[in-house]
Amino acid sequence: MISPEDTAYYNHNGYLLYKKQLFSEQKLNKLTNIFEEQLALKGSKLSDELDTPHFRDERLLEFLLADEVLDLVEPILGPNIGLWSSHFICKDPVVGRATPWHEDSAYWKGRVSSFDHIVTVWLAIDRSNQENGCMRVIPGTHNNGFSEYEAVDKSTNLFRSQVKNIDDSQAVYFELERGECSLHDSRIIHGAKANTSPHRRCGYTMRYFSTETRVIPERNENHKVWLARGRDVAGSKFENV
Repeated sequence: MISPEDTAYYNHNGYLLYKKQLFSEQKLNKLTNIFEEQLALKGSKLSDELDTPHFRDERLLEFLLADEVLDLVEPILGPNIGLWSSHFICKDPVVGRATPWHEDSAYWKGRVSSFDHIVTVWLAIDRSNQENGCMRVIPGTHNNGFSEYEAVDKSTNLFRSQVKNIDDSQAVYFELERGECSLHDSRIIHGAKANTSPHRRCGYTMRYFSTETRVIPERNENHKVWLARGRDVAGSKFENV
């Protein structure tokens, strides 16, 4: 588990870098092999569009519901934890698109009852640094979650819009070795530059919420959530309950 000091840092800044190996090397290799399979089967999708892969391959639940991850997020979310989503985000060498400044909460607006207890664990499958377009955040911007956006070019960006008027000089870059991870609040402003390097940059996002937050069924058609630990508090519909 992370320390009380780490939890306080996360609550104040909206993020935390966990510079330790999350999984054993054997387990990380197993996850990497599943990712490589998904990448080979992606068809016309771009490599950064492998969203909710656990819907297609439930082998990923071994990792998403693992104690190694849940022990990490419990000090932040509390004992009652739901699995919200996951996403392989792969930026191919040289041509990997930028991720424009955004808040995850803006893309989930109306789908859950609140956003103050949703955390993403971003696990580095490849080494992630400034050269190959690592994630970056604007610290302390997690107290709102619904900023003003402007349009951007979708051909060179993962999304069609970005938060307006961001001062890039305030950014903190999440440089991670393979197997290390970061945690960030669903409301924090974050993004990543394009990967213009010769090195691939892949991460696996594992997203969790306190079950005190209700998943709105009519706004989540065909979206599945799992009870990861503890009990359901708000009355959401879980696949495994």
